[in-house]
Formats: sequence, C-alpha cells, structure tokens
Amino acid sequence: MRAVVVRLDSFGDVLLAGPAVRAVAAHCTYVTLLCGPRGAPAARLLPGVDEVLVWEAPWEGFDPPAVAEADVEGLVRRLREAAFGAALILTSFHQSPLPAALLLRLAGVGRIGADSVDHPGRLLDVRHRRRPHRHEAEAALDTAEAMGFGLRPGDDGRLRVLPSPDTATLTGNGPYVVVHPGASAPARAWSPARHEELVALLADHGHRVVVTGGPDERDLTRRVSGDTALDLGGRTDPRTLAGVMRMADAAVCGNTGPAHLAAAVGTPVVSLFSPVVPAERWAPWGVPCVLLGDQGAACADGRARHCPVPGHPCLDGVSPEEVVTAVQKLL
Repeated sequence: MRAVVVRLDSFGDVLLAGPAVRAVAAHCTYVTLLCGPRGAPAARLLPGVDEVLVWEAPWEGFDPPAVAEADVEGLVRRLREAAFGAALILTSFHQSPLPAALLLRLAGVGRIGADSVDHPGRLLDVRHRRRPHRHEAEAALDTAEAMGFGLRPGDDGRLRVLPSPDTATLTGNGPYVVVHPGASAPARAWSPARHEELVALLADHGHRVVVTGGPDERDLTRRVSGDTALDLGGRTDPRTLAGVMRMADAAVCGNTGPAHLAAAVGTPVVSLFSPVVPAERWAPWGVPCVLLGDQGAACADGRARHCPVPGHPCLDGVSPEEVVTAVQKLL
C-alpha cells in the first residue's frame, strides 16, 4: 500500500515526526511525506521516506500564501494521481488537521487518520485523541499506532536521520561543543551578548567550541565566535550539520530545529528553552538534556514570536556560568 504522511510545519516539527514516519514505512510499500518548504530539508533526512512532496499551505507558517496562490487544485490532482491507500496527518497540539483532511478526501485517499479535537464529520476515518502531557514525537507515534502503524521490532522510537558525512575536514579533529545561537523566532533566542560570554567561558574551561548557523545568520555566528571559536555560520547544509552535531560532545541550542537534529544523531543537548511553547511537548527528545530557562515566566504558552516581557528575562536570566555547568554535567 502507498501512504502519505502530512506534516506541514518547520524543520524541527518534521524531525519530530520521524518515528511516526518509520512506523508507517514498516507497513507500507511506498511513503510520501507532504511538507512545507521549511520542513522539506528535514524530510529528506528521514529514514522511511521514499518521496518528498513540497506544498506551502495557506494555513501554516509565519507568512502563508493566499489561497489562490497555493494551487490547491494542483495539489489535489497530484494526490489523486498518486492513488494513496492511507494518509496520516500530523499536527501540533494547537493545530487542526481538518483542512488537510478535506484536501485528502477530495483526492480520494482511502483511509485518513489524525489527532483531532474538532469534530471531523466525514473527513477522518480514524480520529485519535492525544493523551495529556505527551511529547510531540510521542503524540505523533501514538496517532500512527491508532491507525495500525506500529514500529518494527527493535525500533526504540527515538529520533533518527539518514547517515551523515564525516565532517572532520570542517571541524578538525578532537572533541568540541557546538553552540548554535540562532532561532526561528526571536522570543526563543538567548541574546548574542550572552552567547559571546558563553563561548569565552567554555574556552576558559578547556572546551573547543564550534559555532553553527544558517546562511542568514553569518553576522550572528561571526560575533559569537569572535577570535575564540570555529565559525561555521552558513557553511553547513542540514546533512552536514547533522554530521557536525553527531561528532560533538554536547550542543547548546535554543528551542529550534538544530536542537532536534542534535537529538536525532544522539548528541546531548543543553536546551535554552523559552516557555512560549511547553517544554514537555517540545524539548529535545530521547537524549540526555539539561533544560534551562524560566518555564513559569509570564510569556509561558503564549506562542509569541517576539518576547512580550522587557529584558527577555525567561532566557537572559540564565547566566553563561549555568550553561557551562550544564555542559560539564552532560559530559
């Protein structure tokens, strides 16, 4: 049977869908992952995915396209031509799967399942209700299992990516700690000044530091690295970044995709976690992790992109000394 898994969010969200994707792949001959453009690089890293179908939904992301621009008819046509026998729709706890379910139903998909608080009418064949306090990776796997898609024997359900390259030519030989200062939303980022202090302090404690970031974060990584750390800002695609994370002793990240990438390659994480989303659902999954940040701050659960509290106290109240202590605890 051919199946499609739908996860329309960002890089980290797609990585967290990985165990559920593997569960579907254990029971199907061909798996397509339908995702948005921000999640596509992660989709191409996941074991069990035979095809990545990229579509930007008018109800997802920070700046979604207008309905007319989204080519809904084109997507429905492509889904119909693929003749999927089943579809698993994965969403975050605050999202509805029903817009995607409607398109899948119009495309003639035979059996559709999702986690839905809203009454689905005839849009879902399997309506799962997630258990309280489940991590997003667990909740996605629970939904797959509700459709009859269980993991293969021996699969521990942790995050996983395809084999990553040897990155010693980039990082040099010997142990190091990754510091990833960027985040997709400013509310989720520790300040650049704090990161600068951290890099210097880690070096004072004898750690070699590698700073990572995307092409649009080169100014940030250059500032944070200074004359102390190796600056890889803009020099790693997602697969190469997986290799850099895999060889690290630990990674220091905010609540952002690279934290989940570190978890997917088994690297311990110091998580500078802003409480704008709940840590119990979004913290790095399946690896040793030290969670820092005031989880009871006034901004908690507000899903803000920009910090609504002057001074960003939930994160900038964390000192570099606390982060170094957390790194040493993981090591």
